[in-house]
Amino acid sequence: MTENIWEALSKQIADAIAATGQSVVAVHGRRHASSGLLIAADAVVTASHALRREEDITVVLSPGQRVTALLAGRDTSTDLAVLRLAQPFEAPTARWGETGSLRTGELTVAIARTWRGNLVASSGILSGLMGPWRTWRGGELDQFIRPDLNFYPGFSGGPLVNSRGEVLGMNTSGLHRSGITVPSSTVRRVAGELLEKGRVERPWLGLAMQAVSLQESLRTRLNLIPGEALLVVHVEPGSAAEKAGFLLGDVLVEMEGKPIEDTDAVQEILRLHRVGDQVEARLVRGGSIVSVTVTLGARSK
Repeated sequence: MTENIWEALSKQIADAIAATGQSVVAVHGRRHASSGLLIAADAVVTASHALRREEDITVVLSPGQRVTALLAGRDTSTDLAVLRLAQPFEAPTARWGETGSLRTGELTVAIARTWRGNLVASSGILSGLMGPWRTWRGGELDQFIRPDLNFYPGFSGGPLVNSRGEVLGMNTSGLHRSGITVPSSTVRRVAGELLEKGRVERPWLGLAMQAVSLQESLRTRLNLIPGEALLVVHVEPGSAAEKAGFLLGDVLVEMEGKPIEDTDAVQEILRLHRVGDQVEARLVRGGSIVSVTVTLGARSK
């Protein structure tokens, strides 16, 4: 008898779970276990919020197959953490998929392991997709992905998988109340930096600023188009801004040739640069325009 569609679909889903599940582990880093994903023979990426310890962590690949691990680094802003295993696992590492062509309504599967190491899964469609998304902790995800499935206890840190068994990203309940998936591109980028440096370095100016309205007469005299800018109310000692010559009371009106009307505009520019990059800024100081060059410093989160 010809195999029906339901049977064929069930087989494909089960095969994808079994294949990708070889790279999925359970992580004991707090009272309740979470999941993780093998990204190297001796390294696992997992959800940062699920770790309460930096040592005495146990990673379980399957029932009876476990090793101890240490925290190599974490980035709370993207809820990612990387563990170094005391001994490598002989198991396949994650096979990454791309998320740029995903569409709302596609069927996906979340995979996890119980604290004993048994494989579990949950399936559902993608209910929400959009472009880059800034987390409430200040991190930047390359894409917002929200699957419509049950994130059971222990599912944070596990992968979201497509029909080909490719990992689309890491599931977490630590960044959004409904649970979302950190896209594969973000996971690879952040995990790579954590393995290399133990932290994620983000460009930092070292300024506290507040939005202010620019007087019409000042705008006309200095040929300024925006009606608002940012008043510098604090300069962090030793920061990139102090070294560049920013002063209390300066008004930041432009960075990299773009008008600055709020702090979001500053963050958008900083996200396009790395630590050590030079950024041009224009300030209003004493009724005149002053140009400064800032060499961006680092601030770990």
